[in-house]
Amino acid sequence: MPGIVGLITKMPREHAERELRQMVEALRHESFYTTGVFVEETLGVYVGWIARKGSFSDGMPMQNERRNVALIFSGEEFPEPGTVRHLRESGHEVEESGPSYLVHLYEKDSSFPANLNGRFHALLIDRSLGTATLFNDRYGMHRIYSHESKDGFYFAAEAKAILAVRPELRKVNQQGLGEFIACGAVMENRTLFDGIHTLPPASAWVFRNGSLQHKGSYFHSEDWENQETLDSGSYYRELQQVFTQNLPRYFSGGERIAMSLTGGLDTRMIMAWQKATPGTLPCYTFGGMFRDCHDVTLSRQVASMCGQSHQVISAGKEFLARFPYYATRSVYLTDGCVEVNRAPDLYLNEIAREIAPVRMTGNYGGEVLRRVRTLKATEPLKGLFKPEALSVIHQAAQTYESSLHENPVSFNVFKQSPWNHYGILALEQTQLSLRSPFLDNDLVQTVFRAPESALTNNEDSLHLIADGNRNLLRIPTDRGIAGERGRLSSTAYRGFLEFQFKAEYAYDMGMPQGVAKIDHLFSSLHLERLFLGRHKVFHFRVWYRDALAGYVRGMLLDPRSLGRPYIERKRLEEVVQGHLNGGRNYTNEIHKILSLELFHRLFIDPN
Repeated sequence: MPGIVGLITKMPREHAERELRQMVEALRHESFYTTGVFVEETLGVYVGWIARKGSFSDGMPMQNERRNVALIFSGEEFPEPGTVRHLRESGHEVEESGPSYLVHLYEKDSSFPANLNGRFHALLIDRSLGTATLFNDRYGMHRIYSHESKDGFYFAAEAKAILAVRPELRKVNQQGLGEFIACGAVMENRTLFDGIHTLPPASAWVFRNGSLQHKGSYFHSEDWENQETLDSGSYYRELQQVFTQNLPRYFSGGERIAMSLTGGLDTRMIMAWQKATPGTLPCYTFGGMFRDCHDVTLSRQVASMCGQSHQVISAGKEFLARFPYYATRSVYLTDGCVEVNRAPDLYLNEIAREIAPVRMTGNYGGEVLRRVRTLKATEPLKGLFKPEALSVIHQAAQTYESSLHENPVSFNVFKQSPWNHYGILALEQTQLSLRSPFLDNDLVQTVFRAPESALTNNEDSLHLIADGNRNLLRIPTDRGIAGERGRLSSTAYRGFLEFQFKAEYAYDMGMPQGVAKIDHLFSSLHLERLFLGRHKVFHFRVWYRDALAGYVRGMLLDPRSLGRPYIERKRLEEVVQGHLNGGRNYTNEIHKILSLELFHRLFIDPN
């Protein structure tokens, strides 16, 4: 993912610059990236950046008129309207678009960066104070990895940049491994690497004379948790005002924007209120290989009703033919933060980038507005992992349970988002810029004032859609909410969709073992074709069994895979053979072990 890299050190400049350039090169993943370096030798600061050409943070570094303040920024910031105009009126040289205003905000705002709004990380150098400050967004979503050593402090948007100059860190962190197996994510600012951590959300770490002086934080969740709760009517009015006033910020800037539509509520809310001129907001939906899923058919209707074009981007035979490449690439680009079942997202976003370099999404809407929880701890398959591995897996489940003992909104935005959603965000942002209005600071702050009842149903989301464009409620969601159904009752229609959803889940990754045996007996009938592709677009149970069988067998029955210290060899062989024969369903286990094996080969094993 584009970002900044560097080190703050007292080592000789020649050595430090050599390491800096190695770190930058480790993140030069695409031909459409730009890179650069900046050195402030007197402060021991050596920083580089990688940006997508034409993106918000292209064109580093930024400096003020006196050249005593420099800012190297990565990500996007969505300021209040008029910010640039006010700075210009104050005599500052600020470009019409882009981030040049940020360095001047620092000069005017004593609380900087507390009032910034977006996903970002940056290094601020103030020569007059003799300091450098490394900071990130208050959710920790634009991740920055760090390592402290006797030689200096290393930081990078991707862990591989640190590994490039500190190869001794290519060791698995056992606690992180247990959390990845149990939860699919590493928690509490740990990583899969020993000695490499992530900065906590809202960090502002100050360096002086080449050394870390203070690990500060400019925001605490209690600042929002301790607000007065509103009644339901007042809360909705406040929510509507904040959402509608701030939404235009996310459609600003000089880059072309496309709408990534789904059949759900969150992108519908955006379409209801953005009110783009017909033909100016291209829309697309990710589709599958069997049929048009509900997301596709409903999104097509939404786009048409709003006067916008719509197209489908599908992961089919071409993707499957290149799955080994995309699986390896996905694990590599995210430092092992995603499992291989996210490989289609890389493929689809490569295509989406050709439509527009900015992808508007409804991401985090359910998590923020309706407390949707995606981070969970699961019990591993019996007998697959050795006892010593099981101990850290069970410890991970305890860590997860303890993290739930707090405000549910805080958990979703300050823990679930940076721990669990980061990997897919990082993967997609290697190709384009992802935007969502649902992590807007003002919006999230407002949600902390919601009454309990408002966060446990869809009413406010539906209300927002109706107030923005009531016609969009004529189209049901992919789960049968709202819409015109003629003679079919709402309850019956939703029940029918729920049956489809559960049937597809049962024929895909969630098929019980007993049913898998029966299904195998009637495999010649291809019963899965009746259900697959109605709600989901990726079908790994049958992909692993059929099109990807050779890859799965070659990877997981390889002596290296079978010899991993945490794996029970015979049980893994049973898993692979059982799934490929069609009589068992081990989709999730194959996801996990394939991902871990690629992680070992890419980052841990000797070259």
